[in-house]
Amino acid sequence: MASIDDLFRKPDFSGTKRKFNPTPDPNSSYKSAKLHINGDAKSKGRTTVEDEAEDDDVAGPELPPDEEEPAPDDEEGRFFGGGITGDTEEVLDFIDEREKDDVQPEKIDSAWVRKLALNFEKRISKNAELRAKFEAEPQKFMGSEADLDADIKALSILSEHPDLYADFAKLGCVNSLVGLLAHENADIAIDAVEIISELTDEDVQAEQEQWDILVNAMLDADLLELLSSSFARFNENQESDRNGIYHALSVVENLSSQTSISARIGEETQVITWLIDRAKKAESPVSQNKQYAAEVLAILLQSSPTNRKHFTDVDGIDVFLQLLSTYRKRDPLRGTEEEEYVENLFDCLTCIVDETEGKHKFVDAEGVELCLIMLREGKMSKSRALRLLDHAVGGRNGTEVCEKLVEAAGLKTIFGVFNKKQDSETTEHLLGILAALLRHLPGNSAGRIRTLAKFVEKDYEKIGKLVKLRRDYAQRVASVDEVIKQERASLTTEEQEDRADTWLSRRLDVGLFSLQTIDVILAWLVAEDDGAKSRIKALLADRDELLAVIRATIQEQLDGMADSDDVQDATEKDMLQTLVGFF
Repeated sequence: MASIDDLFRKPDFSGTKRKFNPTPDPNSSYKSAKLHINGDAKSKGRTTVEDEAEDDDVAGPELPPDEEEPAPDDEEGRFFGGGITGDTEEVLDFIDEREKDDVQPEKIDSAWVRKLALNFEKRISKNAELRAKFEAEPQKFMGSEADLDADIKALSILSEHPDLYADFAKLGCVNSLVGLLAHENADIAIDAVEIISELTDEDVQAEQEQWDILVNAMLDADLLELLSSSFARFNENQESDRNGIYHALSVVENLSSQTSISARIGEETQVITWLIDRAKKAESPVSQNKQYAAEVLAILLQSSPTNRKHFTDVDGIDVFLQLLSTYRKRDPLRGTEEEEYVENLFDCLTCIVDETEGKHKFVDAEGVELCLIMLREGKMSKSRALRLLDHAVGGRNGTEVCEKLVEAAGLKTIFGVFNKKQDSETTEHLLGILAALLRHLPGNSAGRIRTLAKFVEKDYEKIGKLVKLRRDYAQRVASVDEVIKQERASLTTEEQEDRADTWLSRRLDVGLFSLQTIDVILAWLVAEDDGAKSRIKALLADRDELLAVIRATIQEQLDGMADSDDVQDATEKDMLQTLVGFF
């Protein structure tokens, strides 16, 4: 049977919630038992002899005792013991235990929610009434504010019972709770935003329908606008307000799990602008809220093209490139908020450069040049800059970025990094950049000729590196394919279809994507340079392989591409079909 403490235990939200530590009662310490020299316990607050008469007029020496039979030592009795016999004490203990067993935990159900809602609304109404009546006398309404504060915090238990979200919303309490974000007392508003964060948190074991009912009611109550106002209202110079900002950011993160809501945040509020301003605010060291603002911004940008456009329109790219320029040669301390902050800045820009307008603004803001500097001189920033460049040159409209990379003398830097031994993630990004250069640079342009020259220089050194990488990835994929073949043999057609995604994931994990990218690069070289074609054929022949293995990989990519109306997918498919034609 669950205890009252278990029912009302709040979930651990962020590790920053304070726990109330009651002040010890001095009387309790004073009244502790004292032992007599013979081992008996004396009660500190109880007389050990019969009470003396209030008015004792007898003076002089004490009279001798009468010659009567002396009373027996009552070591366990009321004079020197606890005032009860051992049998009586056992009876009282038995009664206490029965009373404990009779206490039933409060049932958390619809009736309980109705009672909670009624009390909650009464607290709000009473506080509003007293505030209006005694506006100039705060002491007369502060009591009602304390009661309201307690009732808001009591709503936390609902996060353990998401099945009651619908009842809570139906009773109108969601409107009242959201409305408290505009309360005159900032502490009440902070309490409200913290509870909203807890109720919408992803850790709550709520069904999607239950979460939707609660959140939709909050949105109808103008949650987004009130949240936006809260960011402007709270003063982070005060600790309580800093906590309020943190919880408000948490609410935005929770809501962003739904793409449609994330888009509304960008369209209907100034939250994105506030997040950019907060992320660029000078601080040393970087605070938790500054890092969290950059993280929430990255989430918003990842989830909605509308948000990415808004970020681009307000020159967020230029702002974030300036912030990152600080880390050209300097690394943030490991394990600090600053390190995660830098990661978040790169994540934001990586999302933006996937968009056509983002690529254009990235070039204008000299983002290509900054990334090349980081590749040459950076440490922690090197791998992040390479990933950013990979996204910038990729996609359907990467031509401008590719041309800028060649113009900024980036070929030497990229091929220099490629020649060195790298981990699989770095290698994947390098291959992506090389493939994008061959795909986007116009035929017979100076940039394309310079790129091809890099592949054939030093006796086709880079082509040799590509073929070696191809062998490694092909061997890994082949090993997994053999295992999948054995698994497939014992499965029905329907079971094989169910496992298809799992098998593909396993193949990708061992390097299928990198293998496909390498073969696209080799196919471009075969198509454009006879010397490169001869060298590739010779290198493949060392393992008794033909150009047909490259064709097979590209054909597999084509076969795996479903028919799509997306322009980028169609362009990709046309390119692969053209390359297959060369074999």
